[in-house]
Amino acid sequence: MKTLILYSSQDGQTKKIAKFIAEHIENCYVYPITEKAIDFNAFDRIIIGASIRYGHFNKGLYKLIENQTALLNTKPTAFFGVNLTARKEGKNSPETNVYVRKFLQRIQWRPTLSAVFAGALLYPRYNWFDRIMIQFIMKLTGGETDATKEIEYTNWVTVKEFTEQIKALN
Repeated sequence: MKTLILYSSQDGQTKKIAKFIAEHIENCYVYPITEKAIDFNAFDRIIIGASIRYGHFNKGLYKLIENQTALLNTKPTAFFGVNLTARKEGKNSPETNVYVRKFLQRIQWRPTLSAVFAGALLYPRYNWFDRIMIQFIMKLTGGETDATKEIEYTNWVTVKEFTEQIKALN
């Protein structure tokens, strides 16, 4: 079975998760959603992962799904969202994570599987504006505000379990 993973990643955590999934699935190909030369019909399964930045998914994600909805709805598919809100218990499932829940309600594509994973907080890598904004958001939500820290909140056991569910899709 040939699997395609497309991702939209702001700071690299979604890409890291996509590559982790690909390492555990045979015959799997990983590309950013901006890749234009992909023949979706050549794949048996399609997985799309995307991150949230300032409360929104990348606009290119919506465009891709809009252009491929009919095909996506005919194949086994999966979607995973990545955001810092998912670091909190009770906000780490597609039903309880506001971003993923609203996203799935807004689109016409109905993924066979969906998941939400906590991302990473990478303060030293952010530019000044992003660092200040993310510190502000984290202060409001009770998160880490120390600008010298890098914290990976992703639960890799959960990602592995999701990968096993994907492998069972036929």
